[in-house]
Amino acid sequence: MDLITSADVAAARERLSGVAVRTPLIPCAWAPGEFWVKPENLQPVGAFKIRGAGNALARLSPEAREAGVITHSSGNHGQALAYAARSHGTRCVVVVPQGAPRVKVEAMHAFGAETVTVPPAERAAEARELARAEGLTLIPPFDHSDVIAGQGTVGSEIAADMPGVDTVLVPVGGGGLAAGVATALKARCPKAAVVGVEPELAADAKESLERGRLVLWPPERTQRTVADGVRVGPSELTFAHLRERLDGIVTVTEEEILAAVGTLARSARLVSEPSGAVTTAAYLAGRAPFGRTVAVVSGGNVLPEVLARAVSSGDAETQS
Repeated sequence: MDLITSADVAAARERLSGVAVRTPLIPCAWAPGEFWVKPENLQPVGAFKIRGAGNALARLSPEAREAGVITHSSGNHGQALAYAARSHGTRCVVVVPQGAPRVKVEAMHAFGAETVTVPPAERAAEARELARAEGLTLIPPFDHSDVIAGQGTVGSEIAADMPGVDTVLVPVGGGGLAAGVATALKARCPKAAVVGVEPELAADAKESLERGRLVLWPPERTQRTVADGVRVGPSELTFAHLRERLDGIVTVTEEEILAAVGTLARSARLVSEPSGAVTTAAYLAGRAPFGRTVAVVSGGNVLPEVLARAVSSGDAETQS
């Protein structure tokens, strides 16, 4: 299976100029040690997904863009593809799993997407069928080389801003972000460790790496985590990248995830969704390997009630 290269990431970076925000590294004096966050919640769609979606859409032929695109997504990739498609005047359809956060579905509609809701286990198959029936191009959320290359620009920016970084923590769901970041970092900072982070309740990538083969957990198992953006598991393509280039995966509990959401809001003034906060949770729990550490905060599209609960819980602990 062909893996993407650092040249693919560099080409994606050129295509994304003016599309994706070049997010900064923010030092976190409130955390122990040497810790920075990369706030991808500051992207136009509130998450890193604009990078992969924007790169994949830019790579389509004019005829394919005119016909329209389709994807399946619980939220962030669907928003990103809808946002990118709107800029090209392209039709966008998103197959959404039942139970997807309403704030994300509403954002897809705001960017002009049509949505189709199906049970979680059926979303990929439904997207493939609709693509065939309506002549749409399928741009999946992670199982696509152009998407992975676009996500890799997160890693190239980290390497440029902090060439002496020791550890980069990346959320892992489908694995596209971790695959791209690891590709970019290993090319420019070969001594840096790229470590994935998953919730304990959706740790299929960790189990896959331990077993040396792809192991997918059923939706009814991964649905238990509050981190909805990482409830899906890797594909054969992303797993091949993770097995070759990732330095390991650590897990965090639901309590640690929500605590990190609250800490980022109060101490860093950053709104993070639970999926984006898993990396900060891992660092604060002492699971980062060593040294100068960057945590990718992958998105900030969080339900208001979840954010309020996380922030108020931390306030109560501080006052007690």
